[in-house]
Amino acid sequence: MGFYNDKIVPRLVTCACGTKPILKQREKVVPQAQGNVLEIGMGAGHNLPYYDPQRVQSIVGIDPCQTSWRMAASRAAQVGVPLDFVEGSAEKMPLPDAQFDTVLMTFSLCTIPDGHAALAEIGRVLKPGGSLVFCEHGQAPDPGVASWQERINPVWRRLLGGCNINRPIVEWIESAGFAIQQLDQMYLPGTPRIAAFNMWGSARHAQ
Repeated sequence: MGFYNDKIVPRLVTCACGTKPILKQREKVVPQAQGNVLEIGMGAGHNLPYYDPQRVQSIVGIDPCQTSWRMAASRAAQVGVPLDFVEGSAEKMPLPDAQFDTVLMTFSLCTIPDGHAALAEIGRVLKPGGSLVFCEHGQAPDPGVASWQERINPVWRRLLGGCNINRPIVEWIESAGFAIQQLDQMYLPGTPRIAAFNMWGSARHAQ
């Protein structure tokens, strides 16, 4: 699975993360980022065109996959603010405490192996009063859809580089000590229903 995970999965995920409904979600949430920003799971840089350079001073992107970062080169060249890439895991970030005004996380918490550890790290690197801006897919509220998510998730996760479709995203964020400030939820059109339930908004950490 080494070649598949290293070469094929990044391209599959990049295609999936660049569909029209998902790009529309990015357009909604990314402009909320301000100040010094950390982006979790920058991947191929799909969020980069949506940052507001009038609000953002700098961006640090962390991702474990160098292949995805190389795919982001053309977008990175046009972002208009200082941008650095850190190869690493969101579960143990090589970054100092209280460094960022905003942490942006889009379609990443589904894939991070230990999501609880990642959320704890996000709380650590945020400045007091800083915001977590998020957009994620996860556990559906409808029992029928949620049941199918449970059945299909083991195969889905294996084929799509660790992506999980059944995580209770909002519950996890709140259990990590974040207070939700804004939250919207819907099934994204044009997406398989088992992977279509989307949650987006912002939260502040009770530091």
